[in-house]
Amino acid sequence: MAPNNLALEELRGYFKTHGKIREQKAHTSKVHSVGWSCDGRRLASGSFDKTVAVYTLERDRVSKENTYRGHTGSVDQLCWHATNADLLSTASGDKTVRIWDIRAGKCSTVTNTKGENINISWSPDGKTIAVGNKEDLVTFIDTRTNKIRAEEQFNFEVNEIAWNNTSDLFFLTNGMGCVHILSYPSLELQHVLKAHPATCICIEFDPTGKYFATGSADALVSLWDANELACLRVLSRLDWPVRTISFSHDGKLLASASEDLLIDIAHTETGEKIADVTVDAATFTVAWHPKQYLLAYACDDKEGNDRRREAGNLKVFGFSE
Repeated sequence: MAPNNLALEELRGYFKTHGKIREQKAHTSKVHSVGWSCDGRRLASGSFDKTVAVYTLERDRVSKENTYRGHTGSVDQLCWHATNADLLSTASGDKTVRIWDIRAGKCSTVTNTKGENINISWSPDGKTIAVGNKEDLVTFIDTRTNKIRAEEQFNFEVNEIAWNNTSDLFFLTNGMGCVHILSYPSLELQHVLKAHPATCICIEFDPTGKYFATGSADALVSLWDANELACLRVLSRLDWPVRTISFSHDGKLLASASEDLLIDIAHTETGEKIADVTVDAATFTVAWHPKQYLLAYACDDKEGNDRRREAGNLKVFGFSE
C-alpha cells in the first residue's frame, strides 16, 4: 500500500474506536467560540450569555472548572496564549478585550476599543492581540503594556483574522473572497490572494506551519502552502457556507463545519475523508486539542423540550468507545 493509503486506513480505524462524544451544559445561550489551552489541560467556551466557561480535561470527559463574568456583551471569540496555558483573551460586543488569568481565577486586564468586537487572534509570540470589530476596524494591542499599538481601518468586510506562525505576517479574509496579507508590525500590504469566488469566511494555520486553510460561503475549504502562498487542494464535501475550520496538532487532519448536519474531518495531505461527526444543528465553532485527536465544537442546539430555547452546550468528539 502507498504510504498515504496506509495513513488513511490507520486514521479511519482510529476513529472507529474513538468516536464517543461527551457533552457539557455550558451556557444559557449559544456558544460562539471554543478553544483549548496550549497544554491541552483546559477547554474554554465563550457565549452570547456574556460569560466565559473553562473546563478541565480528564481521561474520558471534560468537567466545568469555572465561569468568568465581566463582559457586558456577547463573547464572540476567544483565543488562548500560544505558550502560557494560564492566559485567555476574549473579544466582546461590549467594546472591550479582556485577558483572563485562569490560575488566579480572574480577569487580569481590560482594554477598551472603538467598536463591537467580533474576532480575536493572539500572535504566536504572545506580544500582540489583534481584534476586529463590526465596522471592519482591526486594533492591535501590545500585551506588555496593554496599550493600543495600531488601528487599521479596512474598506471591505473583514471576516476573520490570523497570524502566521512566526508572528510577522497578519492575514485577514474578506467579503470579496480574498485573503489580504500584511507585514507586521509595519502593516504594509504584501499580497492579496484570490481564494474563493464567494465571501471568504474563516482562516486557520496548521500548528506545523506548513499550511493554512480558508473556508468560504461557496461551501469550499481551500488548503494553501503557507510559504509558497499556493492553493494545494480544495475540499468540497459540505453544502453550506463553511463557518469554522481547525487543524489537528500534527497538521494531519482538518475539520470543517457549517450548517450541514455533520462536521467533516479530512486528511490534509490528500483531502480524503477520514471521519465525520453527526450534529443536530449548524456548527459555529470547532477546535482540535493541541496534543491528541479530540475535537471540541458547539452548535446552534435548542433545548430538547422547548425548541425556542438555546441549549448553550459544548461537545467533545474523539473519546475512546
